Amino acid sequence: MVSFTHRDVSQDEAVWVQALEHTPDLPALLPGIPDRLLVLAAHPDDETLGAGGLIAALAARGTSVDVIVATAGEGSHPDSETHTPRQLAEIREKEVRAAVAALAPGARVRLLGLPDGGLAGCRDKLSQALRDSAAAGTGTLWVAAPWRGDGHTDHDTAGETAAEFARSARIPLLEYPIWLWHWGTPEDIPSTLHAFRLDSEAAQAKRAAMASHHSQVNPLSDRPGDEVLLSPEVLAHFERPFEPFILTIPRSARGVFEELYESSADPWNFEASFYESRKRALTLAMLPRERFGRVFEPGCSIGVLTGELARRADTVTAMDISTRALRLAEQRLGPEAGVELLEGSIPENWPDGTFDLVVISEIGYFLTPGQLTETVRRAAGSLARDGVLLLCHWRHPNEGWPLTGDGVHDAFLQSSGLERLSAHVEEDFRIDVLVHPPAESVARREGLL
Repeated sequence: MVSFTHRDVSQDEAVWVQALEHTPDLPALLPGIPDRLLVLAAHPDDETLGAGGLIAALAARGTSVDVIVATAGEGSHPDSETHTPRQLAEIREKEVRAAVAALAPGARVRLLGLPDGGLAGCRDKLSQALRDSAAAGTGTLWVAAPWRGDGHTDHDTAGETAAEFARSARIPLLEYPIWLWHWGTPEDIPSTLHAFRLDSEAAQAKRAAMASHHSQVNPLSDRPGDEVLLSPEVLAHFERPFEPFILTIPRSARGVFEELYESSADPWNFEASFYESRKRALTLAMLPRERFGRVFEPGCSIGVLTGELARRADTVTAMDISTRALRLAEQRLGPEAGVELLEGSIPENWPDGTFDLVVISEIGYFLTPGQLTETVRRAAGSLARDGVLLLCHWRHPNEGWPLTGDGVHDAFLQSSGLERLSAHVEEDFRIDVLVHPPAESVARREGLL
């Protein structure tokens, strides 16, 4: 465990300049720029010191920016005789809002008010804040957060929480060191460190934002306990023409599922499991029509349900992200099944045209929140006027994935504009059948009522 204080002699910036001279550029590893940037800071000023240039540069290019500040930084001057923690919190909130406004005038700032020095006991609240912010918008998302190895308990906790969130949501994570440059040596530089080069406008915005944190870059007063927290030697580490980030790029969903199908031709035991055969029977029994014209089944896997749907449809368009799964489905179904097999994923590769039946079964929780929002829109928009949307999902937690089955169904019920015709809910899974309003029961449609 690293032990240091801000009063220690800071590592000479000239040592870092030489050590970081050949750091590879960040953009070479990330395609384009994100629609959204979510920045997590443990304390007010972390966002500026570690990622201020990134915020300014991306915002200038149209990226929407959200900044979450976990604590108010009320513990920055514990020995102050002139400022109480509450006064410091009020000062630092004003400073961080001014700093972020200098970096990205349209950015949103959210202060969680968690205890300074006590984030280790607040992981759930941090996680929920990240999930809420991610779910509040759509489009591609990057997350920037303190480095997990920074040596400050709040920074480490914030970084670990952000890393778990980014892994679950399958989004790029950019970790920014703060105190590494103070206590570390070149031997401590992580191998995945990359540089984000700052243009003159971003560098100027960062300088202005750093100056906004008056209570940290200047003494509070000339009284003992009010000494400057960030000395010129420390600030020199953040005046570079680039910002260093430890980059983590998530494994693609395609890679995850290809590995599954390489290890097993039936990774979910569709063929032998009574649980799976019963669930399929319930799924088919809940369809409110005997036959359908055009059917779309994303996430078809090896085609077990696909074959059942084909017997009740004119055509089935079945899609999966895994090439291996589609080969197995092709072998199972044969050329006479009336099934078109497509490689792809939703919502990106949603087929053109309208469908009489869309079956979204056991794949919704593999989406990111943004993808789920777009999937709801595409599903409702492609459904024929008398079409049917059937949802079926596992209700228990899926470790490593951002959504739950209940959350997926709730998103459709709240945002699709469709109406629930019928539902089946039990401990393990739920099925919802949605239609355009007004929902008409089978008995009413057949004139029995």
